[in-house]
Amino acid sequence: MSKPLADRLRPEKIEDMVGQQHLLGEGKPLRNIILSGNIPNMIFYGPSGTGKTTLARIIANATNKKLHKLNGTNASISDIKDIVAELDTLAAPNGILLYLDEIQYFNKKQQQSLLEYIESGAITLIASTTENPYFYVYSAVLSRSTVFEFKSVNETEILPAVRRGFEFLENESGIKAEIEDGVCEHIAMSCGGDVRKSLNFCELAFLSANEENGVKKITLESIESLTQKNSFRYDRAGDEHYDVISAYQKSMRGSDTDAALHYLARLLEAGDLPSATRRLMVCACEDVGLAYPQIIPIVKSCVDIALSVGLPEAKIPLADAVILVCTAPKSNSGDAAITAAMADVEKGNFGRIPRQLQNKHFDGEDNQNKGQFYLYPHSYPNHYVKQQYLPDEIKNARYYEAGDNKFEQAAKEYWDKIKGKK
Repeated sequence: MSKPLADRLRPEKIEDMVGQQHLLGEGKPLRNIILSGNIPNMIFYGPSGTGKTTLARIIANATNKKLHKLNGTNASISDIKDIVAELDTLAAPNGILLYLDEIQYFNKKQQQSLLEYIESGAITLIASTTENPYFYVYSAVLSRSTVFEFKSVNETEILPAVRRGFEFLENESGIKAEIEDGVCEHIAMSCGGDVRKSLNFCELAFLSANEENGVKKITLESIESLTQKNSFRYDRAGDEHYDVISAYQKSMRGSDTDAALHYLARLLEAGDLPSATRRLMVCACEDVGLAYPQIIPIVKSCVDIALSVGLPEAKIPLADAVILVCTAPKSNSGDAAITAAMADVEKGNFGRIPRQLQNKHFDGEDNQNKGQFYLYPHSYPNHYVKQQYLPDEIKNARYYEAGDNKFEQAAKEYWDKIKGKK
């Protein structure tokens, strides 16, 4: 069985990679590291199909290191021992680059088995994960590695890869492809930022098309059937994109569940997971906020699940989160408070930090009133004591006003009582 098109067409140079320009563009950090030839231990974090494995192979080739690839779902400590056995032998004269896919499935003991070798430089580790590495990677491994976040690839960047895929299939098969207008754009839009998936669609379209007189006709209708997507007006580079995401967030803010789900469906139909997840998290913080603060980690968890499983299953956790945001009580007091505080800072309304709050416990000889005078709140009743925290210049500034919801009003009532306010 032949390899999938994505493997047959895998880039061999950084210049041929699709997306990740924030890391691999001219002058960007990861590109500079690779070009230096001095490769540190790294963790690639991001969704599937964004180039993590491809870049690991390119790095291995560029550094003349022997590449070993393990998958955290089925690899064991014995696999690592087999790799270590190759060190300082003719099998790996320039060292080993270990690409460990899905490192989050390695338990603590398995991850610890790598420490001695990655710390000494005998093995260069490039690990990948679709989960947040700060939660799933053992801290000792994390502290010896640099984390780089890979992002979903936008359709503009995917489009050249789709066209290159069809061209490759034509050359490989000797059969010309007659591609209807809109086909490449639809594939780029329907793959959810996953380059591998977009090339899979190309191959499916080519293989399933009828051949007549040495020509395969690939129609938009056939592509829509293969991708199980309906074509509708949605241009990420134009006004329609911003109209949809604006309506999406405003519907959640306005507590209209049906409308919010409708706009979520339009985003998902277009494969636009990044916009759907970003606006959802913003809305949870900005529009629900302190009225129901537990919603923030809940929504973040739903987003992580969605990005991990990808489309089409991503629709389920995202729908749960959107309904929760819509039906939750609303408060923008946190957003209003930080906006007001930042406005003061931007205007230059700040002064010297009060002596009792400074991070030092000694005074120079020129200070006639020695001592920090900080009052430790936990040493006082109710863990509170009145003292000045803001600089003298703005000591009476007020930024936060409690919202009219149960959570904030309960907190306000508690502190009014403690602070002796009526």
